[in-house]
Amino acid sequence: MYDAAKNINPNGDAEDFPNELSNTIKNKKRHQRWLRIALYVVSVLLGQSAATLLGRLYYQEGANSKWLGTLVQLVGFPILLPLYFIPASKHPSATNTINNHEQSSISKRAIVYVLLGLLVALNSYLYSVGLSYLPVSTYALICSSQLAFNAFFSFFLNSLKFTPYIINSLVLLTVSSVLLVFHTDPSSGSTQASKHKYMIGFICTVAASAGYGLVLSLTQLAFKKVFKKESFKVILDLIIYQSLVSTMVILVGLFASGEFRSLKEEMKDYGMGKASYVLNLSFTAITWQVFSVGCVGLILEVSSLFSNVISVLGVPIVPILAIVIFHDKMNGLKVISLLLALWGFLSYIYQQYLDETNSKTLQQTNNDASSRDSQNGISGQVETGYIDSKSPRNSLK
Repeated sequence: MYDAAKNINPNGDAEDFPNELSNTIKNKKRHQRWLRIALYVVSVLLGQSAATLLGRLYYQEGANSKWLGTLVQLVGFPILLPLYFIPASKHPSATNTINNHEQSSISKRAIVYVLLGLLVALNSYLYSVGLSYLPVSTYALICSSQLAFNAFFSFFLNSLKFTPYIINSLVLLTVSSVLLVFHTDPSSGSTQASKHKYMIGFICTVAASAGYGLVLSLTQLAFKKVFKKESFKVILDLIIYQSLVSTMVILVGLFASGEFRSLKEEMKDYGMGKASYVLNLSFTAITWQVFSVGCVGLILEVSSLFSNVISVLGVPIVPILAIVIFHDKMNGLKVISLLLALWGFLSYIYQQYLDETNSKTLQQTNNDASSRDSQNGISGQVETGYIDSKSPRNSLK
């Protein structure tokens, strides 16, 4: 009995090492998670800004095909295929999630891909119509409404809980976009839209914003209920299969509408020349895929609302970049809009920081409680001179 007891440290030092090792691993995972989030944020902002500017340039230089403008948003997914060859993580948790993924129904995943693909195709086309008919500030204003739509759908689908900092972020980001409408110039925009076309563009962009908010919420729900795996491969699967469905739908629309017959003439009449026409479409396709990776990655790592907040943060960035690229004039409203957007972004990031801190504190408290319970149980056995006769150590005596 002495041999069994003397190897037990009532102070719990034996338990401290695995707890410290566990905390170190958790801290490393937390840092890696924030690094991934930062990379996804950069992908969303750069991809969205570049793609939007290229799309506006496409219409500004005389092109007018809505179906082709939609197709380039989706057709670039094959450039993501080499990412499948990135070595998978060797961490044991990765193996567990892979098993969960293999156990999930193939038919359920197929339904998710088709459903989201159809919604994305519809939203992309509606966005193209809005982008071609509306001035940039009006388009940006309406697109910011996707944040409210996403919050609405997330409340029902993702059990979203609003906090003061989140509400503050939503208000600031929305006001930031609303301010841009006061900068509207009657001569601005990709076309001199008539009132009829303006109304069509307005309605289409509102509908697209609502649909986009729904897609983000459904994507987050799919990760929780269907995929049950948090890895970059799942993100790639979702983007590629979803884009494949969307591309097929838009291709059918392109040929069914007869627009494909006028594409050769459109390229010939493009203001910057044929080579620029091809380059514009190519880089638009690439930048939209960069945006897609970042967007779905943020949904996976944080939430659909956070992904939408980052997207809305890019709304005032586009006019600022247009000042440099297209030599637009800078005014006070654009400066205020950008500052409010940054304030709203920081407000939401601070809420994420609070959530992380609270989660870490709660986890540490639970670990300490578990360690104390274990120590008390061992101390009780030593004091009473009782060691379980079925324990491996005692059975050897």
